Amino acid sequence: MADSSDMEYFQRRIQELEEKVDQLRLSRRVLMNLVEKVEREKTFFLTKLEKENRKLHKDNYKYARWLLKKNKQIVELQTRLDRQSGSN
Repeated sequence: MADSSDMEYFQRRIQELEEKVDQLRLSRRVLMNLVEKVEREKTFFLTKLEKENRKLHKDNYKYARWLLKKNKQIVELQTRLDRQSGSN
C-alpha cells in the first residue's frame, strides 16, 4: 500500500502531467491557427499569381498580334520598295 509521501508524489506528478496536457492543447491550437493562416495566405497568393498569369497571357497575345501587324506592314512596304526599285 502506498504511503502519504507516495500519494503526494503521484498527485504532484498528475498535476504536472495535466499542466503539460494543457500546454500541448494550447500549442496545438496555436499551430493549427498558424497552419490555417498559411493556407489562407497561400490561397490568396495563388489567386493573385493566377490573375497575373492571365493578364500576362492576354498582354502577350496582344503584343504578338501587334508584332504580326507590324511585320505585315514591313513586308508590304518592302514589296512596294522592291517594285519601285525594279521599275527604275
